[in-house]
Amino acid sequence: MVHNLGETNSIFNQFIAEIRDVKVQGDMLRFRRNLERIGALMAYEISKDLDYEITDIQTPLGVAKVPILQSNIVLATILRAGLPFHQGMLNVFDKAESAFISAYRKHNKDGSFKIKLEYMAKPNLKDKILILADPMLATGASMHLTYKAIIDEVKPKFTYLVAVIASAEGVEYVKKNFSKSEVSIWVGAIDDELTAQAYIVPGLGDAGDLAYGKKEDK
Repeated sequence: MVHNLGETNSIFNQFIAEIRDVKVQGDMLRFRRNLERIGALMAYEISKDLDYEITDIQTPLGVAKVPILQSNIVLATILRAGLPFHQGMLNVFDKAESAFISAYRKHNKDGSFKIKLEYMAKPNLKDKILILADPMLATGASMHLTYKAIIDEVKPKFTYLVAVIASAEGVEYVKKNFSKSEVSIWVGAIDDELTAQAYIVPGLGDAGDLAYGKKEDK
């Protein structure tokens, strides 16, 4: 159920290293670009798990038989940090439809928080493959809540939950709260520690702030 792409040696881990590195993170353009490249590579790996059909393709010199992707894909992401990650996957699944969800942590004075969903735009999911992506999988609660909101009316054929960095606790939460017949988990790395404030350690910090600038505190 869990696919950790960081466990295999490849250039993928170079991009993971750069988005973690405080010496590199100051360059927002490079941070966004690395998220985009990670998204593209993760989409490529997921593509190996999808449905294909041998199709005759006419070339100038004859006919080539080529396996062509048959799965209808919906790429869903959580604003705002997920945008470059989503774009990287869209660069690979260029015929995919897209869904966008606005979700954030509503902090209380005692340090606790609730996940708030304020906006969602999505296509019909009937008989489609849903790829739900968020750069950080911390507690797993926002991923779970977002998934339930997306499939409120129609369930997809299958769902891929995708994160760049996950906590071990978040992965276990997803495994306990999702059926493996309905979803699989794809991550770039799994970190052991999750703080009381639900930040992944060593993690990489706030992906949204690193991609687009620090939010104003209210």
